[in-house]
Amino acid sequence: MAASGAACEVKDVCVGSPGIPGTPGSHGLPGRDGRDGVKGDPGPPGTVLETPPSAEGHRPLFRRGAPGIPGECGEKGEPGERGPPGLPAHLDKELQATLHDFRHQILQTRGALSLQGSTLAVGEKVFSTNGQSGTFDAIQEACARAGGRIAVPRSPEENEAIASFVKKYNTYAYVGLTEGPSPGDFRYSDGTPVNYTNWYPGEPAGQGTEQCVEMYTDGRWNDRNCLYNRLTICEF
Repeated sequence: MAASGAACEVKDVCVGSPGIPGTPGSHGLPGRDGRDGVKGDPGPPGTVLETPPSAEGHRPLFRRGAPGIPGECGEKGEPGERGPPGLPAHLDKELQATLHDFRHQILQTRGALSLQGSTLAVGEKVFSTNGQSGTFDAIQEACARAGGRIAVPRSPEENEAIASFVKKYNTYAYVGLTEGPSPGDFRYSDGTPVNYTNWYPGEPAGQGTEQCVEMYTDGRWNDRNCLYNRLTICEF
């Protein structure tokens, strides 16, 4: 028989009402670090950045921005001091030399074009022919109208240039030499002595009867009467 009239066996446990919770205990000591985990997969590639070197040798990373708005124009500065006055044009030798060269080139071009034929430049000279023939005086007049004068070689190069026209048209041509007061003394049109000759062997032989000079197709010279018709070749 149990006390207070409750029926229970000897080995049974009686369940009572829950009691009041106790006070929490204190935290324990920190545990040991765990082992490293498995290495993860590579991530996606990053954005490419411009990396110009800096003055200190480092390479800072930065992204180039859009260009800014242009600034306003500054105020006009004060005019500088006036330079010394230049020479009058007619006293400026350099300017006059340049103008002279321009005029010479213009006259050369205009004269050569007026003949409407073959043209060849040698040094500072321009030789030109219209392919027509005439007497010595007629050729001189035609060349003067064009602003030049009858061609006269003063060097082997110029002689070769004139000879090229003679060969091309397969005819002889007068050159700008005439016989002076003394037989066999040929001079330029201005009366000055000749400084270059290319006579055919045995020439000149006219001795006062042939006062002009013609050029053969091989470039050699021969004294000839001035009334024959020869190729018109001018120089400018």
